[in-house]
Amino acid sequence: MTRYIRRAAAFCLVLLVALLVNSARVQVFEADSLDDNPANRRGTIERYDQPRGDILVGGRPVTGSRDTGEQLRYERTYKNGPLYAPVTGYASQVYGTSLLEHAEDGILSGTDPMLAPLPLWNDLTRSQQPGGDVATTIDAAAQRAAYRGLAGRRGAVAALNPATGEILALVSSPSYDPGAIAGTDSATTSAWTDLNGAASQPMLNRAIRQTYPPGSTFKIVTAAAALDSGTVTDVDGPTHTPSPWVLPDTSTRLENEATGCEDASLADAIRVSCNTVMAKLGVEVGLNGMVSAARKFGFDDAGIRIPSSVSRSNFDTDMDRSQLALSSIGQFNTTATPLQMAMVSAAVANGGILMSPHLVERTTDEHGATVAQTGSKEYKQAMNPATAVELQRMMQGAVEDGTGTNAQIPGVTVGGKTGTAQHGVGNKGIPYAWFISWARSPDAGAPGVAVAVVVEDASADRADISGGGSAAPIARDVMEAVLNSAGNSAGNSADNSAGNSG
Repeated sequence: MTRYIRRAAAFCLVLLVALLVNSARVQVFEADSLDDNPANRRGTIERYDQPRGDILVGGRPVTGSRDTGEQLRYERTYKNGPLYAPVTGYASQVYGTSLLEHAEDGILSGTDPMLAPLPLWNDLTRSQQPGGDVATTIDAAAQRAAYRGLAGRRGAVAALNPATGEILALVSSPSYDPGAIAGTDSATTSAWTDLNGAASQPMLNRAIRQTYPPGSTFKIVTAAAALDSGTVTDVDGPTHTPSPWVLPDTSTRLENEATGCEDASLADAIRVSCNTVMAKLGVEVGLNGMVSAARKFGFDDAGIRIPSSVSRSNFDTDMDRSQLALSSIGQFNTTATPLQMAMVSAAVANGGILMSPHLVERTTDEHGATVAQTGSKEYKQAMNPATAVELQRMMQGAVEDGTGTNAQIPGVTVGGKTGTAQHGVGNKGIPYAWFISWARSPDAGAPGVAVAVVVEDASADRADISGGGSAAPIARDVMEAVLNSAGNSAGNSADNSAGNSG
């Protein structure tokens, strides 16, 4: 009898050991896969069981959280949603996250290990901390000026502080309200379907995710290449360029919309925007020189993060001479995001040094203590300092007595470059109107803002000055807003009193 008891006890011990081993296997080795299993809603319920941290503009939140009383308790809300959607992105209980809501999700949701009181605390306790906040570099006054200027037309605006790389405005139009897709009800599903099916693509962030032919605004890059390479040594000297000019190895005549381009100097070619001069200079610089120059400004770099990813701007590396000529005036396969062209203008304004663009100033915990801070850092030396000085003078001439006069601000030094980018089959589409610029206040030693504006449906003539008519006034208003702002805090005070301007 005792023998049977011992056997039963041994069998029970084996079962107990097997149970413990299996329990350890499930909890240690399969924990991650079980956590990630779509059928496991515990993580989702925990994620929305506390308010999400906020995204701040000028120290004030442009996001919030609403207690729904449902199983997924806290739902994301947005203040002036359409105005700031290109910055915040969306945080949806059904469709996930995008842009800053995605890039800084760990801080905002409270799952980032940097928010934990002790190292490995979250791993040991399998818990999340209260959500932290993300302070952006956006200037509210500039953001509003850009949004108002586009007035619902398809297009985008990007503005930078040339000295730091801080993004002061990031607007895409038409926009949308991220709060409409934050929940789980049928209205959320309907809004998502409508937004994704809209021909105007309101959820497309045109400022950083859409590339356009930059047209004549790219002539600033070509001018920098010509000066840095020594192809041009006197910006006021003749370039020996006929008008029209026959593209190399073809019978195609390249025309000018502007007058006075016959044998024009580089300075005059920038001021009135001569296609022939700039295309010929691009060929004289050569393919390798033009590729190198474009890459110094950020073209062909697929790794730019702000911290959201930015679409790669393109300058082809394999072209014949006629294609290089067209690429050098922002046509053929040359494409750029508005942020990229703001970087071009910022490099000129900052004496040739291009700073890395960034949208986040710092992240904090729930009590406002800094968790991480984004410092300014140099991206590349885009051109020689002497070249930048010459380009500043030429861009200033384009605003004072050229195609960009609509960007003038009384008492302020402004430099700019217009552009019209033709597109569509046979270039029959409505041209995109471009303007890139920078501005320096009278009491400042260096420009304080650089801007790029593109308007898709500008209904403009195919003349290069259309960028000056449609896009330059928007750039002017954005630059003026930045220079007149007493700081982001003052701008946001006005923003809060304005109500739902989006």
